[in-house]
Amino acid sequence: MRTIERRKIERSLLPSAATLVLLTAVAWGAWALPAQQQPQFPLAGFPAAASQSEQQWEQKFRALPSPDNLRNYMKLLSARPHHVGSPYDKQNAEWIAARFKEWGWDVHIESFSILFPTPKERLVEMTAPSHFLAKLQEPPLPGDPTSNQQSEQLPSYNAFSIDGDVTAPLVYVNYGVPDDYDQLARMGVSVQGAIVIARYGNSWRGIKPKVAAEHGAVGCLIYSDPRDDGYYQGEVFPNGAFRPPDGVQRGSVADLPVYPGDLLTPGVGATADATRLDLKDVKVFTKIPVLPISYGDAQPLLAALAGPVAPAAWRGALAITYHIGPGPATVHLKMQSNWDMKPVYDVVAKIDGATAPGEWVMRGNHHDAWVNGAQDPLSGLVAELEEARSLGELLKEGWKPKRTILYFAWDGEEPGLVGSTEWVETHAEELRQHGVAYINSDSISRGYLNVAGSHSLQTFLNQVARDVTDPERSVSLWEREHSRLVANASGEERERAAAKSFWPIEALGTGSDYTAFLDFTGVAAVNLGFGGESEGGIYHSIYDDFYWFTHFGDPSFVYGRALAQTSGTAVMRLADAELLPFNFSDLSTTVKDYVTEIEKLAETQTNSIRERNREIAAGVFLAASDPTVTSVPPQAEPVPPHLDFAPLDSAVGALGRGADRYQHAFTRAEENNAALLARAQGGQGLSQVNQELLHAERALIDPNGLPGRPWYKHQLYAPGLYTGYSVKTIPAVREAIEQKQWDVAARAILSVAQILQNEAAAIDRAAGDLERAAP
Repeated sequence: MRTIERRKIERSLLPSAATLVLLTAVAWGAWALPAQQQPQFPLAGFPAAASQSEQQWEQKFRALPSPDNLRNYMKLLSARPHHVGSPYDKQNAEWIAARFKEWGWDVHIESFSILFPTPKERLVEMTAPSHFLAKLQEPPLPGDPTSNQQSEQLPSYNAFSIDGDVTAPLVYVNYGVPDDYDQLARMGVSVQGAIVIARYGNSWRGIKPKVAAEHGAVGCLIYSDPRDDGYYQGEVFPNGAFRPPDGVQRGSVADLPVYPGDLLTPGVGATADATRLDLKDVKVFTKIPVLPISYGDAQPLLAALAGPVAPAAWRGALAITYHIGPGPATVHLKMQSNWDMKPVYDVVAKIDGATAPGEWVMRGNHHDAWVNGAQDPLSGLVAELEEARSLGELLKEGWKPKRTILYFAWDGEEPGLVGSTEWVETHAEELRQHGVAYINSDSISRGYLNVAGSHSLQTFLNQVARDVTDPERSVSLWEREHSRLVANASGEERERAAAKSFWPIEALGTGSDYTAFLDFTGVAAVNLGFGGESEGGIYHSIYDDFYWFTHFGDPSFVYGRALAQTSGTAVMRLADAELLPFNFSDLSTTVKDYVTEIEKLAETQTNSIRERNREIAAGVFLAASDPTVTSVPPQAEPVPPHLDFAPLDSAVGALGRGADRYQHAFTRAEENNAALLARAQGGQGLSQVNQELLHAERALIDPNGLPGRPWYKHQLYAPGLYTGYSVKTIPAVREAIEQKQWDVAARAILSVAQILQNEAAAIDRAAGDLERAAP
C-alpha cells in the first residue's frame, strides 16, 4: 500500500543546487565527504566512550548489506503472485522465518483469520448510446516473464466494495473528491441515481466511492488517466516505466479512516476465539459497488458522454473531448465477491536485550502483495531482511543490544493494514508497557530519503541521516535532502532553509503498518523510504514484478541497501542508547505551529462565511470564473460562534516549558558523562527516566478516540476522514472546524488541551527523574 505522506519530491534539483550543496558542506565543515569520512560526534543519549563504541559497531553494520542479496531475495519472493490466502503467500512467510532463524534470531509465525473478499463476478458494459464491453483484464506483455501467470493472479478489483448490480447514466467527476462535487453543483450537475467515473489520484481511492455515495450515486468506476499515470508521463511498460493502456490499479476501498485491520473485529485481535461482526453490521464497506478499470476500458465510456465540457483542470490525456454528462452514456456495473475468511501469516523475530529486555525497539515491512509485488512491498522488505542478516553477523562478532529488538514481516497489509493491526490489537497492553518505537518501511525507489513520524524523534532521525551515504551522490542522506530543500525554496525562505541545522519530518496519517502502533497504542513511530527519481506507473498491477523493478525501479538495488543502512542504524542506536534520544523541543515547536494553523483556519472560516453572507444579502451571486460553470444562488449560513482557544494556548505553553526543562536536563546529562555512566552501570536512575520517555507518546492518546471514530486514539496525528492516507494534525479540532461542527470543535479544544497538559506533565516527570539521575 502506498504511503501518501511520502513527499512529492522534484525529479531534479534547481540549477543552483550544486552551489548550494557546496555552501552547505562548507558551513558544516564536511566538504561533501561521504558520511563514513565525516568527523564523528557524540551521539544523543550516549556518553562519550559509549558513543565511540556504538559508532564503530554501526560502521561495521553499514558495510554488511549487499545489493546482490537484495536482488536474490526479491527474485525469489516475487516469483509468483502472493496475495493474502494464496499458497505462495504462506510459502514466502515460511521462507522469511527460516532466514531469520538461520541468521540467529528467535522467530515464530503468528497467524490470524481475517475477512478477505475476492471477485466472483465483474462486469462493466455500456448499454447506450452504443454497446461496449470492458475487458477488465491485464494481458501478458512480451519480455515480462511473470505477467503470464493468469491462473494465480487476483483479477483487478477494489476489495470491500459491496456486491451490486446497477444500470444508470454515467457522470465524470474528475478525481471524485469533495471539491469536485462542489464544482459539479455550481455547474448544475447532479450525480443522484448515476454511476460516477473518477480518475485515480489526488486522494486515497476509498474516498471516491464514499463521497459519490454521499451525493446519491449508485455505482463508481475508478480509472487511471494517462495524464497522471500513463503515456503522458513517458513511455509505457514494457518499453518504459509507465502504466500501459490495460494496466489497472487494485486496492482496498474500505473506510480505513474509521478503522483499519480485519473489518469483522475492530479493536480486538482476529484470533480464533474473537467475537466477530456479522457482514450486515460492518459500517466501513462501501455503500455502492465499485470497480477499477484501465484507461483502455475507460476511453469509450468517457468518449460517449455529452453535457458540459469539463473544466480545463479536469481534462486528462485521452484523445477525446472530456464531457461531464450525465449521459447519453449508460453503464451496467455488476460486482459480486466471495466473502471468505483467509489466514494471514505475520513473521515475528526477536533478539533479546542484554540489560533492558523489557524495552522493545521494533522494525517492520509487509510481505503480501496484490500480485507479484516487486516494488510494493518487496523493495522495502528485502532491505529489512538484509538488515536482519547483518545484525545477525554482528551478534556473531560479540555485539549485543541493550534493549530487545523485534523485526516483523507483516501479512495482509494490502487489504487494509490487517496483519500489523491484528498483532497490535492482540498485544496492545504489552506494547503500551514495553514499546520504545516502531520503524516502518514499505515500497521504495531511487532518490531522496523521505522521513515521517513522531516529532519527538525528529532530531534523532536527522542525526541518523547524517551518518549514511547517498549511494549515487557520495554525500550524506541528510545533506542531499537539505540541499533539495534549499534549492526548492526562494527568497528569504531559501536563506532560512540554508541556515537550518535540521530538516523537519512530516506527520504520519495512514497507508502502511505504522498506523496501529501510533494511533491505537501510542508507540512512537517512523516511516522511512526513498523516492523522487524513479519513474513509474505499475502500482498494484500485474506489472509490478521483478522485470519492471530491475529495469525501472532501483536496478542496482543501491537504494535498497541505503534503506537497510538507514533503518538498521536507527534500530541499533535506539536499542543501545543509555538514554533514549527523544527531543521534546521538536514536538512542542511542531504542536505550537499546528495550533496556530487551527486558529487561523477558524478565523478564515468565520471571515469567509461573513463575506459570503454579505454578498448574498447584496444580491451578488458567487459565479466561478470558468465559463462552463453556471451560477447557482447560494444560501446564507449562520455565523460561527466564538471558539475559545485559551485552553489550547495554555497547554501549548505548558508543553513548551516541560520540553525546555527536559532539554536542559538532557544537555547537562550529556555533558556530565562520568555521572551518566556511573548511573547507567549501576542500573539506577536512567532506567526510570527511560521508562518515562518510552511512555511519553502514550500521553497523547485519548482512550475515547476521535469524535465518531474511537479506534483512532492519538490526538496529534490521524488520517483525514476525507483525505484517506493524508494526515490531519490535531484532527479532533481541525476536522470539526473544516466541517463547521462548532459544538464539536469547542469540546475538542478542551479535550485536546487536557491531552497536551498530560503530555507536558509526562515530560516534566522525565526531566525531574533525569535531573536526579545525572545531577
